[in-house]
Amino acid sequence: MMIGLVGAPNKGKTKFFKALTLMDAESANYPFTTIDPNKGIGFVRNNCVDSFFNTQCNPRHGFCKEHIRFIPVDIIDVAGLVPGASEGRGLGNKFLTDLYQAQALIQVIDISGSTDEEGRPVPLGSYDPANEIDFLLTEIETWLLGIFKKNFEKLGREQQVRKIKTLNTLLSFMSGMGVNEEILDQSLKSLNLQDKDVLSWSETELLNFTKKIREKTKPIVIAANKIDLLTNNKKLDEIKEKFPNIKIIGCCAEAELALKSADKNKIVEYLPGSNSFKILKEDIPEKQLEALKFIQKNILDKHKSTGVQEIVDFVAFEVLKYMAIYPGGTKSLKDKNGNVLPDCFLMPPKSTTLDFAYKLHTDFGNNFIKAVDVKTKMLLGKEHLLKNNDVIEIISGK
Repeated sequence: MMIGLVGAPNKGKTKFFKALTLMDAESANYPFTTIDPNKGIGFVRNNCVDSFFNTQCNPRHGFCKEHIRFIPVDIIDVAGLVPGASEGRGLGNKFLTDLYQAQALIQVIDISGSTDEEGRPVPLGSYDPANEIDFLLTEIETWLLGIFKKNFEKLGREQQVRKIKTLNTLLSFMSGMGVNEEILDQSLKSLNLQDKDVLSWSETELLNFTKKIREKTKPIVIAANKIDLLTNNKKLDEIKEKFPNIKIIGCCAEAELALKSADKNKIVEYLPGSNSFKILKEDIPEKQLEALKFIQKNILDKHKSTGVQEIVDFVAFEVLKYMAIYPGGTKSLKDKNGNVLPDCFLMPPKSTTLDFAYKLHTDFGNNFIKAVDVKTKMLLGKEHLLKNNDVIEIISGK
């Protein structure tokens, strides 16, 4: 799974990336600080199955604290986007090419209204952050529309010569864009385009198709950053009301980064996504202590978390609907080194036991005999649909 971070310059996007990954990445108070994409590993949280077995797991990748499993996901932070990017303005073409690697997007906006659409500092509250959401959707969809227009005439002529269905005409072209047969079929039927030759589509129909494909392949969640600069939630509530079909979550990336860094340096004990932390050191510099008190009072007490972990969790489990699946055995949950439930894999919706077997190793899939639900000891066939927190033993033969 790869999640892309997008947005206009200077909205806190790179700080959001650092808060997720704790990787060094350049950030500054001016546009286009990020030119080449930053790639790193973030984590989504899931209630660990080790509590079901009354044990403590030993992850090989990620970590587990208080029976909450933090599972790694790929994060890409791309160059800031400005209006006109779809026409090549700023770093637009590069940006849009980079982001298409991602399966979902988190758009980071400045909810405080202290930076304009170009990323330039302006007086607090003087810029309407709703503009950022509008133009990002417009730029992505305009860019996609341009790609479709370049190819649809050729595809339409091919369809007429070969006399094939619209679905089959588009499938080979769009599979490289992450569009599978199910997505394409649903999109065409929802717009009543499944029986219309591509060359007969109107401009409006092509635009509506573009928007539908963007929704299916690049769903967007809004990270309303810099909530620490708001005196109340009025602006956040207004944005949510204006965009009822888009999930918008308030956050403070700077606070999350500060807490994670302090936890890493054993100054505090902090579980990402929590509404509190525990100070471990007594001799903390006064300035840092005041900053920690500010975070607790003005962010965690008011908003119940910094919002950063909540956003990435929502994308993984609610938007993309991935599931955490553990390999295990009915005789033992340990690997050859004695580690308990060392692995956990994120699987897409409608994954089967056979899909999971292939995820573990090609040989397991090719030689699949059966699977076992380790929790219930039930035998499972290759078409059995998995669910979150399943522990599965794959039995294969040579």
